[in-house]
Amino acid sequence: MITLDDVRAAAARIEGRVLRTPTVPSHALSKATGAEIVLKLDNLQAVGSFKERGAANKLALLTPEERSRGVITVSAGNHAQGVARHAALLGIDAVIVMPRFTPAAKVTRTAAWGARVVLHGDNFAEATAHADALCAAEGRVFVHPYDDPAVMAGQGTFALELLEDAGPLDVFVGPIGGGGLLSGCAVAGAALRPEMDIVGVQVEAYSSLSDFPGDELMPPGGATIAEGIAVLRIGRQPLSVIRDHVSRVLVVPERAVEDAITLMAEGAKQVSEGAGAAALAAVLTYPELFRGKRVALPVTGGNIDSRILANTLLRTLLRDGRLLCLKMDIPDRPGVLADISRKIGDAGGNIIEVSHQRLFTAASVQAAELEVMIEARDPLHAQQIMDELAKTYIVRRV
Repeated sequence: MITLDDVRAAAARIEGRVLRTPTVPSHALSKATGAEIVLKLDNLQAVGSFKERGAANKLALLTPEERSRGVITVSAGNHAQGVARHAALLGIDAVIVMPRFTPAAKVTRTAAWGARVVLHGDNFAEATAHADALCAAEGRVFVHPYDDPAVMAGQGTFALELLEDAGPLDVFVGPIGGGGLLSGCAVAGAALRPEMDIVGVQVEAYSSLSDFPGDELMPPGGATIAEGIAVLRIGRQPLSVIRDHVSRVLVVPERAVEDAITLMAEGAKQVSEGAGAAALAAVLTYPELFRGKRVALPVTGGNIDSRILANTLLRTLLRDGRLLCLKMDIPDRPGVLADISRKIGDAGGNIIEVSHQRLFTAASVQAAELEVMIEARDPLHAQQIMDELAKTYIVRRV
């Protein structure tokens, strides 16, 4: 098991190679959650993720002979970028195996650091098996994304910086994928702030510790916006640390992660990927556990695909009523569209999109179906717009 001395040694080893990221209070998130929220912004790292810490420490410890053989790893993206960047800085040849579902942005950025990217397998297990085969065939050094003491110690430097900069904390909430970050931070936190509660977070599809502190379970897996923590089984060494130092593990639904990404963007003004927003999702899902407490949340990464980010923001706006999608049965006569547009405008709504269908969907040849997307200030305003239209037309909310 790693110790605080290992984490401190890692911090000295990677100093100047990895950014010391800011720790900042978020008044907007505090207001939204009822807790006093402090953010540690590792989405600002050169590779957009905390994973750079563990990769930098591991590669710095390689012998000259190991460096000459080159390295290989398997990753859904963030560890890949960390290994690729620090291998390039040290002149080490690197191969990165990534599952085929990995977001395009992470694949592109990994290749941009000079590593050879191999896309293989429909899941992490298949990609790992292929990486093992390549490692044996080419004689490379395998850099495990989480089940490695050097990687765990490197990730623990996150907590060293946080605890130096944040002041007193009641709770640290960290996402759990393979367990490297939470285990490293738990070692530092338990040694330096034994009174601080340490909480882990998993998404429903990958909730292997949903029975914590009971036995590890085999979760169902599947698609998740938090692909950075989409790991079926936690690493053996991180799990040992988590069992010693983590008080509880919370499981969050997919929708909560989407809401957290949006709140992070609108409230904290930070772009976060799904895994990076998982800790905030836990606070949103279980507010009674954190209300009134000083809570540290790691924004672990910001490498979210632009299309996924846009769709997530729109889905959240639809759910909370700030985007209103209506279908209306209207008479097919001149001036109706102008009347509807005027009513929406007079009510303070902003028309985003209109679809007007006469031929296929209307019940009568004398009628038409109109679908309109409207931007509103809040759910109450959306209902006021709908009520105004309903005075004249048959209106259905989509």
